[in-house]
Amino acid sequence: MRIAWLSSGRDAAARTLLAEIVGRARRDGVDLDIAVVFCDRQRGEAAQSDALLDLADDLGLATATLSSAASWSAWRAQRDTLDRGRFPNKTALREAWRVAFHDDVAGTLDSYGVELLVLAGYMLITSPDLCAHFAMLNLHPALPGGPQGTWQEVIWRLLADEAQETGAMVHLATAELDRGPVVSFCSFPIVGLRYDRLWHAFRKQREALGFDELVAAEGEGQPLFAEIRRQGERREIPLLYHTVREFALGHLLVRAGEIVEATVETPLDLSAEIDAELAAGIDAGSPS
Repeated sequence: MRIAWLSSGRDAAARTLLAEIVGRARRDGVDLDIAVVFCDRQRGEAAQSDALLDLADDLGLATATLSSAASWSAWRAQRDTLDRGRFPNKTALREAWRVAFHDDVAGTLDSYGVELLVLAGYMLITSPDLCAHFAMLNLHPALPGGPQGTWQEVIWRLLADEAQETGAMVHLATAELDRGPVVSFCSFPIVGLRYDRLWHAFRKQREALGFDELVAAEGEGQPLFAEIRRQGERREIPLLYHTVREFALGHLLVRAGEIVEATVETPLDLSAEIDAELAAGIDAGSPS
C-alpha cells in the first residue's frame, strides 16, 4: 500500500503528526510505505513548511511540492482574459482553479504510484475529481455525525449543545466537507469527574455573559474548551496511526479509489484500544 502524505506544513503540529506516525510504525515493525510527502507550499514560502520538508528529508521520505499560492495568484492575474460567462465572480474562478490545481496535484502523485492519500494538516479543500481519483483519509475532530468545521468550531458547538461525549474520526474524504464513509473513530466522555467542575463554571459564565460574548471574551483559553481540546489531541495521533496501520497490514485495501474491507469491518471503534494506550502512558504531541 503506497501512501502519499499531504500537508500544508503550517505549524509544528504538522511535523509532530508525521514524525509520530513514522516513528510508531518503525517501532512496531510496520512496513508503512509513505512514497511521498506532498506540500502545497514550495521551499522558501514559509519557515514552517520548510521545516516539514526538512523533517521528511531527515526521515528518508521523498518530497514533492506545488505552490497553491503561486497557482492562485496566476489565475487571479489572468482573470480579465478569461471568459466572464464562465467565471462571473471570484467564487466561480476559485472553484475552477481548485479543480485545475488538484488536477496538477493528481498528476504529481500518480508519478509515485500511490493508492492512498492521508490528509494530515492539508489546508485546502480538495476537488471532487481528486476525491474520485484516490482514496483519501481525513482526520476530523468529531464523532461520526458530529459537528463540522474547524476544531474550534467543533468544540464551541459541543459546549453550546452541552454534549456529553465527543471524539475523533478518520473518514474517506468526499466532495462534501467533513463527511464521507467513516473508516475509524474513537469516543470519550466530556462529563463526569474531570469535567463537572468545568461545566459548572462554564454555565455560570454563559449565564453572566451570554454564549457569543463568552466565546469572544474567553476564546480557546476557556477552561472547559481547553480541556476538551487537550483530551481530543491526545487521541488524534493514535487514532490516525492505528487506522493507517490497518492499511499497511493489508486488513483494509484500496481499489479504484474506494476502501475495500479485507479482514476487518468498518467503521472501526478504536476507543478501548486508544484509552488503554493512554492509560499505559503511551502519549503523543498534538497534530493540529
